[in-house]
Amino acid sequence: MTEHLASQHASDDGVDSPEATPSSRVRRRWPVLLLAFLAVVTLTRGLLVETFSVPSASMSPTLRTGDRIVVWKPAADDIRRGDVVVFDGTGTFGPRRDASEASGLSSMVRSVGNAFGFRSGQSDYVKRVIGVGGDRVRMDDQGQVFVNGTRLDEPYADTQAAGPAFDIEVPAGRLWVMGDHRGDSDDSRSHLGDPGGGTVEADAVVGKVVGRYWPLTDLGGLPSRPAHDRAGATHD
Repeated sequence: MTEHLASQHASDDGVDSPEATPSSRVRRRWPVLLLAFLAVVTLTRGLLVETFSVPSASMSPTLRTGDRIVVWKPAADDIRRGDVVVFDGTGTFGPRRDASEASGLSSMVRSVGNAFGFRSGQSDYVKRVIGVGGDRVRMDDQGQVFVNGTRLDEPYADTQAAGPAFDIEVPAGRLWVMGDHRGDSDDSRSHLGDPGGGTVEADAVVGKVVGRYWPLTDLGGLPSRPAHDRAGATHD
């Protein structure tokens, strides 16, 4: 009798009894397995990938308003010309945070949230990297873009109404970014007179856009650096 009672208590405490069936063990364990799965998904989403919704037509025709995109965050440490990236435009494309937001507990909470993928999205932009630190980027009055003297062949870009000509050198550790829809994009050209001369800190990059998952008719990846590193571009 004593041994029988001990066996019952062990079963009540979650230890499988000899009479427990495989299905009953699975039923008891599935909540734990589900929680573990959700934890892995959350960590993966926060540390490796993040999803965004494209808010405007500035990257058309490559990306359209409402497209859902996937961003690979580890690629933020290896951004190159031609990459389409998501970055935090605070202080360059958007207003700087005031002192209370830039320091203390609120800054710590925001940093942790960003690291795990819980971003407000209010200051995030998606653009194409045209120049990196040390590059000379020039656009003529016809909308043709030159990087270090090489004219870019940009089949992805709508260059009509590209705006006024410019000629700049990208500072070290910064990026020159432009939208593919040159006539309808708030990008580095729009902020030439701002601190940083329109360039974005490389450290502000969230990650590289590697694919689109919505709409399903456009499901797939994006071309990687389609024009910027190709041989055969003409020189000015």
